[in-house]
Amino acid sequence: MSKDDKDKVQIIDKDLDLSNAGRGVWLVKVPKYIAQKWEKAPSNMDVGKLRISKTPGQKAQVSLSLTPAVLALDPDEKIPTEHVLDVSQVTKQTLGVFSHMAPTEAAAVASNGKENGTGAASATPDSEKLYMEGRIVQKLECRPIADTCYMKLKLESIRKASEPQRRVQPIDKIVQNYKPVKDHAHNIEYRERKKAEGKKARDDKNAVMDMLFHAFEKHQYYNIKDLVKITNQPISYLKEILKDVCDYNMKNPHKNMWELKKEYRHYKTDEQKDEEKAKSDGSDTE
Repeated sequence: MSKDDKDKVQIIDKDLDLSNAGRGVWLVKVPKYIAQKWEKAPSNMDVGKLRISKTPGQKAQVSLSLTPAVLALDPDEKIPTEHVLDVSQVTKQTLGVFSHMAPTEAAAVASNGKENGTGAASATPDSEKLYMEGRIVQKLECRPIADTCYMKLKLESIRKASEPQRRVQPIDKIVQNYKPVKDHAHNIEYRERKKAEGKKARDDKNAVMDMLFHAFEKHQYYNIKDLVKITNQPISYLKEILKDVCDYNMKNPHKNMWELKKEYRHYKTDEQKDEEKAKSDGSDTE
């Protein structure tokens, strides 16, 4: 994003609800197959049960068991049900959990609060609610117990990963999704234009030089494309002649342009121009 785009970004101040800022929460990392199950589960379903066993002088042992209701969401897919959560303390970081309520959701909460007579009735349909849900005090990594079900799951995932994404498939009939074009329109147009112009023939060198000198009487600098149009000569032949009578500029302000060599230049000086102008003015007065 450029600086101008950053200046155009509209910054809007919003209130942040900090009523739960002192609450300690856990940050749990779960396997992908558990996350997919939980995404399919409805909001009112129990997805798992935590068991915490404490032994004096040792870390708390935390385990997770998936509920039968979650497993029933996709009975054909067998996944481990028992998991162990490795606990680690958060000491050198300050992490928090925030929630965001869209304006439509805030409006629904406002209408429900108004009907129930609660304080949420003050929210407007266009309001946007931001909450701090708590401060992360522990990180937990959920890992399955290496039982037979887990080994089968890993074996299946390895088999799927090793399958090639593309396969050769024999077909019994011609499949034609598009019709090939024999010749494209721009190629036909180019050949017709070249045919109409004809092949450029080399003129006599002296005649080409005369055309060049006549052109340089009008302008001091030309590029090669303009000279090709003026002389109607092949570019390779024209360059051979230009090298004899012209210099090629390699520096600005006339880079990549041709100019007559010094011995061929006959530009009028300012004094000569003034004399010719004076003569022309004198003839007009007579």
